Amino acid sequence: MKSSFGICWPAVAYSMTSLGAGMINSVFYFYYVKLFLNQYKVSEAAFHQSQVVFMIWNAINDPVFGYMQDNSKVNCCRRRRISILYGAPLYGLAFLLPWFPWRTYAEGDWLSGLHLTVSLCVFDGMLTFVLLAQCALFAEMSTRHESRLQLIKYNQVASLLGSLSILVCGLVSDNMEHFSNFQLFNVFLAFLASVCMCYTGLYGVSQYDQREIIEESNKTESELSWSSVITLTKQILTQKNFILLLQ
Repeated sequence: MKSSFGICWPAVAYSMTSLGAGMINSVFYFYYVKLFLNQYKVSEAAFHQSQVVFMIWNAINDPVFGYMQDNSKVNCCRRRRISILYGAPLYGLAFLLPWFPWRTYAEGDWLSGLHLTVSLCVFDGMLTFVLLAQCALFAEMSTRHESRLQLIKYNQVASLLGSLSILVCGLVSDNMEHFSNFQLFNVFLAFLASVCMCYTGLYGVSQYDQREIIEESNKTESELSWSSVITLTKQILTQKNFILLLQ
């Protein structure tokens, strides 16, 4: 469905997840190494250990979340857009994990290494959960080649716009030199990205969702028609004229 300006709203809804994810992914992967090595002074050994744990988790979580979303009977996992709707705020919170230290870290503090490991695994887990649902939503939104081309075009533009968050973050925080500005900007970025992805969760309706809406609508109409018949019957039976006619 397009407006008079030629906007394809289903494609906009789908691409908003790419916009939100692009904004926070770009900043996360660009700054987390600098943050932990230069700001938190994590030891080299702890940094490498966290990378190994992250690689193992990254290999495991893709098939695990894929299996969950394909086979779960829970609504928040089974329906793609609902997965995005519920996963978006958690994804935003996971993005904020590394930017706020758990205490004042000394150089080589073991807790900074644990902080890095948890941040990487939680963020990657939520990234996988949300973006897997978006990938599946692409196939479910339409089977028409033209519609899928529209989704791809809007998605590419959204990804490009999302990557500009690195530039804005660098300008606002002077490339992380003003750390408080960096933190505040990332809080705003997490909120904005979550809102963008929630838009997909609310309006990225697939063919299966449309089918369920039609079935629920037909069911409601059926229930309304039966209730109206019963009400009319009661009104007729209680009319004085009808009772006099029967007598």
